[in-house]
Amino acid sequence: MIYKKGLTLLAATLISLSSFAQLPEKVGGLLSVDRTAANLSKNESPLAGLKYIIDKETTFLVPSPVNASNYLANRPNLPDRLSWNPNFALVSRSLNWGVTSGPIEFQKMGSIKRYGQYLTIWKRDRKGNWRAHLRAEVENYGKKKASPLEYYEPDDKNYLKHRSVKRLEQREEVVLQTDELFSTILKADTKTGYTEFMADDARFYFPWQNEIEGRDNILAFLKKERIEIDTDPNDVGRSYSGEFAYTSGTATVGTKDKVVKFNYIRIWQLTDEFQWKVILEMMFER
Repeated sequence: MIYKKGLTLLAATLISLSSFAQLPEKVGGLLSVDRTAANLSKNESPLAGLKYIIDKETTFLVPSPVNASNYLANRPNLPDRLSWNPNFALVSRSLNWGVTSGPIEFQKMGSIKRYGQYLTIWKRDRKGNWRAHLRAEVENYGKKKASPLEYYEPDDKNYLKHRSVKRLEQREEVVLQTDELFSTILKADTKTGYTEFMADDARFYFPWQNEIEGRDNILAFLKKERIEIDTDPNDVGRSYSGEFAYTSGTATVGTKDKVVKFNYIRIWQLTDEFQWKVILEMMFER
């Protein structure tokens, strides 16, 4: 169970605030990096803002995965204006892994302003600097005001410090197997899959839809739009402390009138009952 507004849970504290100045140190440090990059993008150039957060291992999903350093070196067709503002963030207990997401705005000169959501998975480099590990975006109509910032500030509880690479890979495999089970159930019934594996307050980013918050609202949206989803995971990453992870892969999404090929990213949290639940999912067209 997740407790809001300052109450703690096994993995973290979830708090809703509107001001970055009030943030505690750990998650505040990550949000500061993301916010600095957003300001560079807005006030200098999108290229400057994106270069600020990458290293040689960063992957952008645009929508296919590309090496971000090579992608930006080739002067891609970036918008003339790009800004974003995180309204969701988390940092793991090990302080080496985090997530930010929120609304974006972008525009080509002479064209209308466009809107969407972004998702960035972060890792710390050897110097302790936050660098984007994976970043993706999905477009929407921008008709809804973004919800207030919510974040997970890690607590000080101990965690197992594994040194074996094999053991770390085994722990990631557990998450991948969980996503494979989720995917198997989705093939039989989308509603059952999302009911079983989504957290109560999960977030859902889907093309041309406002950010959807809460499992019940996600299920209502899927039912209303008659959406059927099949997924196939192919990548996984897990925080060193173990309580957060991500999976990504491909999806086939059937709607009322067509079938569309998608990519997806899922952010997972290990609950105090030792169950993995999706706390954020982004779907975007391939």
